[in-house]
Amino acid sequence: MTAFLIENMAPLMFGALVIFLLIGFPVAFALAANGLVFGLIGIKLGLLTPALFQALPERVFGIMQNDTLLAIPFFTFMGLILERSGMAEDLLDTIGQLFGPIRGGLAYAVIFVGALLAATTGVVAASVISMGLISLPIMLRYGYDRRLASGVIAASGTLAQIIPPSLVLIILADQLGRSVGDMYAGAMAPGLVLTALYAGYVLLVTIFRPNAAPALPPEARTLRGMKLFIRVIVSLVPPLVLIFLVLGTIFIGVATPTEGGAMGAAGALILALAKRKLSWSLMRQAMDTTAKLSSFVVFILIGSTVFGLVFRGVNGDLWVEHLLVGLPGGALGFLVVTNILVFVLAFFLDFFELAFIIVPLLGPVAEKLGIDLIWFGVLLGVNMQTSFMHPPFGFALFYLRSVAPRTDYTDKITGKLIGKITTGQIYWGAVPFVIIQVIMVGIVIMFPGLVEVGLDRGTKVDPNTIQIEIPQMDFGAPPAYPGMEPQPGDNNPGDVNDLMKQLQQQKQ
Repeated sequence: MTAFLIENMAPLMFGALVIFLLIGFPVAFALAANGLVFGLIGIKLGLLTPALFQALPERVFGIMQNDTLLAIPFFTFMGLILERSGMAEDLLDTIGQLFGPIRGGLAYAVIFVGALLAATTGVVAASVISMGLISLPIMLRYGYDRRLASGVIAASGTLAQIIPPSLVLIILADQLGRSVGDMYAGAMAPGLVLTALYAGYVLLVTIFRPNAAPALPPEARTLRGMKLFIRVIVSLVPPLVLIFLVLGTIFIGVATPTEGGAMGAAGALILALAKRKLSWSLMRQAMDTTAKLSSFVVFILIGSTVFGLVFRGVNGDLWVEHLLVGLPGGALGFLVVTNILVFVLAFFLDFFELAFIIVPLLGPVAEKLGIDLIWFGVLLGVNMQTSFMHPPFGFALFYLRSVAPRTDYTDKITGKLIGKITTGQIYWGAVPFVIIQVIMVGIVIMFPGLVEVGLDRGTKVDPNTIQIEIPQMDFGAPPAYPGMEPQPGDNNPGDVNDLMKQLQQQKQ
């Protein structure tokens, strides 16, 4: 039994973690408890030494000193302030009027605004709830198919997962040991392509099922001509300025992601103040939510650090490496198996948990196979986006369910009776967009240049090929001074002390 435990400590440790997660134990504490328990077992079996746990305080302090993680509370706070500042409402109303005359116009408006909110807030919950509250009643009012309406809103909200300043990209960059700025630059093109795929799906729906996404009737289009143009300019300028303030300064190298997040938070406060929406109540709500989310992330990170320390101590990293490197197909086989694994785990875990548990195990294997970690991180980010859309546990679906009508109601504008939206309709509406996200994973694998186009690689230098040549120097016997000629059998001719004495005598 002891020999079995020693030989299989790593798979047993990973299996125990899976069991803890399946029974619903909190992820942060499941990770830490597994690390501590198996660490004590390893010490008892002689696999580990008690000195291993002395590294834990240093690692925890390392987390606290990580400047990159400061971007998480900044971007979260920025998103929450913007959600309550009325920016989303103005954008949806204006862009809805702009696209209203065409079939599917409201759906296009939701996708466009979802991308803009993703580039300003970076928070999925804020985007989904805002668009669910504002756009869903209008789409139901004018006869949109309930599955299409709910699917478009949930999927567009998840664009905040992959379009910078995404929180998951910050975590992925930190776990893979790469620059957040590079991860942002690499994810920009895939995020825009995914947005275009969403719009393409809506176009197909309007072609084959025109009644599922009708155009706005003339009486609903209250803005026309120059009035609409001026309104579009006024609505778009603030978010575009904020996007430049955050992402532009990061991409041109003026600010780090943490500094960009700080400027974004300050910009959100200024925008809310300009709209006269800033209040102590708003500030308190935003800061409370930011503190809760940041604490959630830090606790998971501490738990994963405890787990990772012991897991590597029992050679778990080598076990995972041997398991994945030996897959048929080389790097392609590794990518296929990895993405299937992440897709399946996304049914049960959210993106934070996936990033802290799975990515540290997959990153070293990907690097050993010669896979660029920035590209790999973006690929995982696209895949993890499905965790928000998976029925039945997708968080975006929960957010939408919380604001979608549960009972029939009478519309205030038209006076018509509007039917409720069922949970089944929300789930079925999400399915086509999950398929689109899976297609996007395949596109990133087939066209890696889609990620690399946003990166300034410069001259590539392989550190393994660098050779440092030190010129050879002759450290033989020192030059002979009068009276200091080497004598036969002298093992140390020209001793320094003798040399100094001889020089002093000559001077005298």
